[in-house]
Amino acid sequence: MNERIIALDVGDARIGVAVSDASRIIASPIDTIHRVGFGPDVKKVLAICQQYDTNLILSGLPLNLNGTEGPQAAKVRLFCQQLEKAGLEVYYQDERLTTVTAENALLEGNMHRAQRRQNVDKVAAAVILQQYLDTINQQQY
Repeated sequence: MNERIIALDVGDARIGVAVSDASRIIASPIDTIHRVGFGPDVKKVLAICQQYDTNLILSGLPLNLNGTEGPQAAKVRLFCQQLEKAGLEVYYQDERLTTVTAENALLEGNMHRAQRRQNVDKVAAAVILQQYLDTINQQQY
């Protein structure tokens, strides 16, 4: 198990991107993709996967608070289907309240509003990924 995982926090305007270390213990925020359209967005994700030598994607799935999927989850699944068509292996992680967690972390770091806006999506992707990594690592012990 030495393949990294790329995590995505897919939104309408931006996609936050994070990556795991090769041992799958730590998640790090790496980039924010400004959405243009399926084709260019998929190419950017593919380039990131190539850079980190992986084809594994963990996408946050924005569920409603009651656990059901709504319109935003459908949009995320539609985008991830394009990633799968491009040859990537996609998994999903419940992302409820991860943006709030990311925003709070950035606030605790005394980051100004403009900086928070630039960083919140990739930090949210790192939160999604870290939750997943913590879960799979707990299951191994």
